[in-house]
Amino acid sequence: MRARSLGILPLLLLIAACSARGAGEGASSPARGNATLEVENQGFYDMTVYVVDGVQRQRLGIARGNATTRLTIPDRLVRGGAAPLRFLCDPIGGEGLPLSEEIVVQPGDEVALVIPPS
Repeated sequence: MRARSLGILPLLLLIAACSARGAGEGASSPARGNATLEVENQGFYDMTVYVVDGVQRQRLGIARGNATTRLTIPDRLVRGGAAPLRFLCDPIGGEGLPLSEEIVVQPGDEVALVIPPS
């Protein structure tokens, strides 16, 4: 099982872990494929979640406040280490645009993102 820990910017987001399913079973990762982002939003505000690829961002969906939401990272952005991704959360009705540090996402990975209460 592969795990990565990232720092936080600006102390609102935390990438908890990134792991591939089946990595311990001798299965190799596919060349292309989706990955999953699980967002545990412990805050009150709903968040619009984006994936940032270089200078472009793509909306993944809404993470409801005080809930856990699973979103899919499209396969065209999951390039198996070719380019790291960042995640941006825009609070609906709130202020700030917290941005995670970079993380390399492989096909089949499950990335956990925790938004602590503010």
